[in-house]
Amino acid sequence: MARPAAERRGFCVGLLLSGLLLAAGVAAAQETPDPQLRALLIAAANESGSFSDRFEAEVWLTDMSRRLARQVPDPEERLYILRHVHYEAARVDLPPELVLAVIDVESNFDRFAISVAGALGLMQVMPFWLNEIGRPEDNLFHIRTNLRMGCTILRYYLDRENGDLVKALARYNGSRGQRWYADRVLDRLRTRWYQG
Repeated sequence: MARPAAERRGFCVGLLLSGLLLAAGVAAAQETPDPQLRALLIAAANESGSFSDRFEAEVWLTDMSRRLARQVPDPEERLYILRHVHYEAARVDLPPELVLAVIDVESNFDRFAISVAGALGLMQVMPFWLNEIGRPEDNLFHIRTNLRMGCTILRYYLDRENGDLVKALARYNGSRGQRWYADRVLDRLRTRWYQG
């Protein structure tokens, strides 16, 4: 399938901004990069359907597309995001609804979002990781790249925290020892993305 128009238009802008942020050193890490996480990100970057059947795909995509319509009005871009969220979440054994809640809090589904700390894209991934994994040419404003790295990082923190989602989310956000970020994500998961 062709990339959404917004993705094609934003590719050059994203590449330029990523390069500028990296060159400016905005992406200073709070912790030194973990070698194990670095290895996981390298493996994820090198990997190329996550639904068990077509009916499941149609039900999930229809439901989530309706929920996401306000934030991503273009139906083609919305389905592109949702398919890749589901795929990347399943690849690392995360609930796709959790990933949607993280994106909702992190970037409000703005794929060109840039945080004050220099994190980029839907899942607000720090660009220093691109150099760490030997892929400085990758673009974190690219939906698939951002989701692959963000989901890999979140899974790593969840494993590192022995399944404690509150602690894993705090690590993901860089707010270890605090609950405010995890509470926001879990509230968004419960009120907007959870499928009961």
